[in-house]
Amino acid sequence: MAGPFQIINEMEGRSVIISPSLLSADVLNMERDIEKIEREAEWLHLDIMDGHFVPNLSYGPSLLKALRKRYPDKFIDVHIMVEPPEAFTGMFLAERPSVLTVHAEATPHIHRVLQSIRHEGVPCGVSINPGTPVEVLYPILHMVDLVLIMSVNPGYGGQSFIPETLKKVSALAEWRRTNECGYLIQMDGGIGPDNTELAVSHGCDVLVAGSAIFGKPDPAAVIREMRVNAERGRQVGKKGNL
Repeated sequence: MAGPFQIINEMEGRSVIISPSLLSADVLNMERDIEKIEREAEWLHLDIMDGHFVPNLSYGPSLLKALRKRYPDKFIDVHIMVEPPEAFTGMFLAERPSVLTVHAEATPHIHRVLQSIRHEGVPCGVSINPGTPVEVLYPILHMVDLVLIMSVNPGYGGQSFIPETLKKVSALAEWRRTNECGYLIQMDGGIGPDNTELAVSHGCDVLVAGSAIFGKPDPAAVIREMRVNAERGRQVGKKGNL
């Protein structure tokens, strides 16, 4: 299974991967909503919440199983907000996620959890909440394929973007350059066309957007707009004008 970093090199010059969050799709018409964006979106983002680590409940491995059966070749980006993650990884790994992301705050054994995911041949990701310093990730960045920076407090869709989280993205981009790491930098929370350029200019490779996409009459057009803005952000990032 290809890792996320390999996929970004096959994007025909696109400057960002868009991963629409199914948390904001119509639960009774999810297949219809996916069909609206399937040709535009490289990934599908699936949020799993346990009502304990985050104050909400959402979905489980059965939805991942159904998605994999219906879309066998789609890149399914699974983010589990559960505590402890080691109690849940096995049931999700069994349903073949394309990448499985866990929270550093949810376990004292994050290194072991990431090892267990990689042992199953699945790319692994690590995430941190807005109040968690990026420095906690430095000891494990060499072993991850993706780093997810939460730009809202996780648990609910439709929240406002927290701009201070962009400093973490810049730090991760610099660490990647100086240490020759291969992880992708993902951001999730309050993302839409209005801040796509800003996020990409700081170093984001993957943007998760939910209500900004599925809450509009033409969600595919929103993704196209985000891509245009992402290209501007990439040019700004190249110049170092953050």
